[in-house]
Amino acid sequence: MEETRRKLKFLIILRFILVTFLLGSLYALQIREEKSVYPVSIAYLVAIIYMLTIIYALILSRVKAVTAFAYLQHGIDVVTETILIYMTGGIGSIFSFTFLLTIISASIILRRRGGYITATLSTLFYGILINLQVFGILSSGSVIMEGQYFYYLLVNTSAFYLTAYLSGYLSEREKKVEARLKEMDISLMDLKAFSEEVVENIPSGLFTTDLNGRILTFNRTAEDITGIGYHETKGKMVDEVFPFATASVEGRIEGIIETSRGERIIGMTLCPFKDGRGNLLGKIGTFQDLTKLRHIEAEMKQKEKWATIGELSAWIAHELRNPIASLRGSIEMLREGRIDNEHNRRLMDIALREMDRLNNIITDFLIYARPRPLNSREVDVHSILKETLTLLRNSAGESVKITHDFNGDLRIKGDEEQLRQVFWNLGINAIDAMTDGDELMVSTRSDGSETEVIFKDSGIGIPKGDIGKIFLPFFTTKEKGTGLGLAIAYRIVEEHGGRISVKSMPGAGTTFKVFLKRDGKTQG
Repeated sequence: MEETRRKLKFLIILRFILVTFLLGSLYALQIREEKSVYPVSIAYLVAIIYMLTIIYALILSRVKAVTAFAYLQHGIDVVTETILIYMTGGIGSIFSFTFLLTIISASIILRRRGGYITATLSTLFYGILINLQVFGILSSGSVIMEGQYFYYLLVNTSAFYLTAYLSGYLSEREKKVEARLKEMDISLMDLKAFSEEVVENIPSGLFTTDLNGRILTFNRTAEDITGIGYHETKGKMVDEVFPFATASVEGRIEGIIETSRGERIIGMTLCPFKDGRGNLLGKIGTFQDLTKLRHIEAEMKQKEKWATIGELSAWIAHELRNPIASLRGSIEMLREGRIDNEHNRRLMDIALREMDRLNNIITDFLIYARPRPLNSREVDVHSILKETLTLLRNSAGESVKITHDFNGDLRIKGDEEQLRQVFWNLGINAIDAMTDGDELMVSTRSDGSETEVIFKDSGIGIPKGDIGKIFLPFFTTKEKGTGLGLAIAYRIVEEHGGRISVKSMPGAGTTFKVFLKRDGKTQG
C-alpha cells in the first residue's frame, strides 16, 4: 500500500509538470495564432486538471483505499484526455498518445490488470468520441471517412492493448525483480549484521589493513586487549600499534606491547585478506592476550622443576648407594690386606668402574639440572654432525653401519657444544638399540626458516607404551643407563626454540626428528 501511495505521489507531480508544459504551451500558442476553436474551454480544462491535482495531493495521505483511489485517478485522466482530444481536432488530434501515457502509468502503479482496464477504458472513450464525430453529433473541425474511422479505431485500439501488454509485462518483471532484490537485500543485511556481531564478539582481537599496512577495522576485543579505541587506531600503521609486527610479516608471531595495564604478551597471526575474486585487499590479523597463559606456564614450569628436583634427589640417592656400597666393600677388603694380587686387581677394577659410573651420574645430573646459558652464534650443522658421526663410528665399531645424507653448509644460530651434545645423545641412543648389521642414517632438510635433522635407525624400536615416557628424566630401559640422555637432548632443543618428534615401531626401527629455527630465536 505504501509503495502504491509513493507511486501515486510521483504520478501527481508528473501530471502537474505535463499539464504545465504541454497544455500550457499549447494554450498560449493557439491563443496567439488564433487556431483553437475552444480556447476558453482549454483554459477551463487546464484549470480543472490543476484543481484535481491539488485535491489528489491534499487527500493522498488520508486515503485508505489507495488502490481504488489509483483507479479513480486513471479513470479521470482518461476522461480529461478524451475531452482534450475532442478540443484539439478529435480523430486527427496529436494528443491521442496521452492515452498511452495513462496506460503505462496504470501498468506501473496497478500492474498488468490495471493496464488492461485502463486500455479498455481508453478504447471505449476513444471509440465513443470518433463515433460521435463520424455521425456528426460532435463537431471537431475534422472530416472523417468511413475507411478512416475503422483504420483509426483499429490502430489506436491495438496500440492501447499492446502498450498495456508490454508495460504490464515489464511491470510484473520489475515487481519480481524488486521482490528478489528485497529478499537479497534482507539476506545481505542479515548476513552483514551477523558477520558484524561475530567479528565484534569473537574472543580474539581482530583487525584488517589495506595494501599499505594501515589499519581499517579494529574489533571490540582488540580494543579491550590493547586499551586503544578503534578511532585511535584507524589509519595507523600496524607497527604503530604492535611494534613487533609489520604489514610484510605473515604467519604466527609473538611480542610485547605497552598498555595502560602494563606490558601485555601478544600472540598474533597475520594472513592475506582477499575479496571473493581472489584480489588482495590487505592483511587480516587475529591476536590473543597470552600474558596470563605465559605466567601460568612459568608457574607450571617452576612447579615441574621442583617436582623434578625431588625426583632427581631420590634417584641420585638410589643410584649413588649401589656404587658407594661396591666401593666401600672393595676398599675394606683391600684394607685388610689378606687377598692375593689377582683378587686385588679385580677389586681395583671394580672400584674404578664404580667411580666412572658415579662420575657419569654426576655429569649427567649437572648437565640436566644446571644448564649453562646458550652461547649462540652462527654454526654449521653439517660440520657438527660429521664430527659427531666420526665419534659414533669409533664408539660402535664395525657392528653397525652409520651413513649420512647432507651436502654443503647448513648454517643456523645456536650453541655448538650443546647441539653436539644433542646429536651425540641421539646417536648413542640409536646405537644402543641396534644389533650387528643394523644401520643408522642421518640426514638433513631445510625450508628456509626451519632446519630438520633426522636420525633413522633400523634397531629394535620402542614399545608403544614407552613412546610417551622416553623424554622424561630417569626413564630408561638400559641396565647401565641414567635415563637423562634423551631428557637432556629434549631440554637443549627446547631452549633453542625447536622441538623433537619420534616415530617408532617395535622391530622396525626408530626415527627421531630435530626441528631447529634458522634464526635461533627461542620460544616464549
